Amino acid sequence: MKVNKEKEENRQAFLKIEMEPAEVEEYLKESYHRLASKTNVPGFRKGKAPRAVLERYIGKERLLEEAISRLVPKACEQAIREQELEAFGRPSVEIEQTDPVVFTATVPLKPQVSLGDYHKIRLTPEPVKVTEDDVNAVLEQLRRQHSNWGPVEREVKLDDLVTLDISGSIDGKQFTNQSAVQYEVLPGYPPTLPGFAGQLVGVKVGGEKEFKLQLAKDYPSVELAGKEAQFRVKVSEVKERRLPQLDDEFATSLDPELKTLASLRERISTNLRLRAEEKARGDFEEKLIDSVVEISQVEFPPVLVEAEIVRLLDQQARWLQASGSRINKSGEELREELRPLAVKRVTRSLVLERMSEAEKIGASEAEIKAELERLAPTISGNKDEVQKWLDSPQAHRSVEQVLIRRKTIQLLVEIAGDSKKAGGK
Repeated sequence: MKVNKEKEENRQAFLKIEMEPAEVEEYLKESYHRLASKTNVPGFRKGKAPRAVLERYIGKERLLEEAISRLVPKACEQAIREQELEAFGRPSVEIEQTDPVVFTATVPLKPQVSLGDYHKIRLTPEPVKVTEDDVNAVLEQLRRQHSNWGPVEREVKLDDLVTLDISGSIDGKQFTNQSAVQYEVLPGYPPTLPGFAGQLVGVKVGGEKEFKLQLAKDYPSVELAGKEAQFRVKVSEVKERRLPQLDDEFATSLDPELKTLASLRERISTNLRLRAEEKARGDFEEKLIDSVVEISQVEFPPVLVEAEIVRLLDQQARWLQASGSRINKSGEELREELRPLAVKRVTRSLVLERMSEAEKIGASEAEIKAELERLAPTISGNKDEVQKWLDSPQAHRSVEQVLIRRKTIQLLVEIAGDSKKAGGK
């Protein structure tokens, strides 16, 4: 076997490997015996057909293909050892020719991370503010949630609830025809039919209207998406939203423990502050991680990004299935759209992993067990299956990684805090 390392870039080694005829012949013999033992050749018992007969029966290419499929992985392993490469996953292989057998192997190499001096990072969290306007916005939302509808004899306005008959056609062909549909007249709703709400404004009870609208590009029916449609609507009823009075009684209706509107406002303010503090903490941690990434040098093989894209696509597919939504984009378009995020996630993960190694951050068995016990009630599914997963090595490794990452980020927060104190002396 001849191995030539043609180049090394982007944490990948590019090898060209040529097999000696004698090496290929050994694998051809093995493949012959393997295929002969499970192939019914007319006139012969299994395993007894001569090699020449078997080759004529199944084709010489099939035998060579079988031999190469077993030869290549072992040859790659040997080549990687000979070149003293630190492989980081399986190499990708491309067969260039079969006589003699020559193939290229692209070997992903272990990522390299050179950390900057993160101990000098100085960042200050954004201050948390909860204003009266924020509290009033929540109160208004609560009023809307607990409102009711009352019929009115007037023209349609935004925020009304209307009952209507609707028919739609494209090029004279009807694609929808519904009666007594209830529709809340909100700007931008539905998002797949932009402008629909605006067309209803001004129509009186019992009134009719015809209009044209262009269906959104992500309209549920691919055949209709983006086309112009002719609509006809007839409004049979209009209801307006009737909001409850903002007083002590309203507060008590939400929770008997709340005796006054002031106590409701205080609770809302507290909850808003807690959420704002949590978001501010998360934003601050993100900035800290980005700061470490900016002063570090990171190199990794493209295979890590591709694997992360697959994970992101899987997450997106599950979300779309759960929400009943869809995206009118090709698989390749989605991959390229997700690539920057995948690169960012891989880079940040490698930097944090290298930092945890540098700081010798770990997680004890007791910590892992405690975290698993905390997670157990939050996991849905068959109780025995959930427990089986919690007891698995995979769950332990996953939780260990989460805890180490959490501790590493917390250390960054502490370093930033220490830096601030030092700067203030």
